Amino acid sequence: MNERARLAAVPWEQKSTRQIYRNRWISVREDLVELPDGHTTIYGVVTCSECVGILPFLDPDTVLMIKQYRYVAKRVTWEMPSGGLHAGETRQEAAQRELAEEIGHCAGKLTWLSTLHTSKSVVDETAHLYLGEDLFKAERPPDATEFIEIRPFPFEEVLQMVLRSEITDSMTVIGVLQAARLRGL
Repeated sequence: MNERARLAAVPWEQKSTRQIYRNRWISVREDLVELPDGHTTIYGVVTCSECVGILPFLDPDTVLMIKQYRYVAKRVTWEMPSGGLHAGETRQEAAQRELAEEIGHCAGKLTWLSTLHTSKSVVDETAHLYLGEDLFKAERPPDATEFIEIRPFPFEEVLQMVLRSEITDSMTVIGVLQAARLRGL
């Protein structure tokens, strides 16, 4: 085994940190870290709250998807309802709130699908994905920054959209593929 491979699992040591920017959604910091070979480097880290994504099934064959313009991607996307946890909120409470805000429903049944890191390199964000079933009306005022179109799709069509890379949101891709796995597709 070469030296670099041997060092692959050695944790980096944080020597110092300084906050660069903070708002209610993210914080950005700059860390001075010592690498496994003894050299140091500056590493930028964006930290977000934990988040949830919910794939809501209207019936066994139909899911509700949302369409919205995503500023950072500079494009319109189809995706499942998702959003960050608020202070003191459980993952399930956040999932129900996001469903109510984004599609006007809550789920009678939430099934955990996956937990993932949305980006492993510079963004510290953990997402928890759920399948939402037995939907019932439960509208809440939408988030002031969200302008959303809601549309039912056959689940098979959404799966094909993922496989053709028409849906590229990582949380939605993983949620759809996990739901397809559970369904034996």
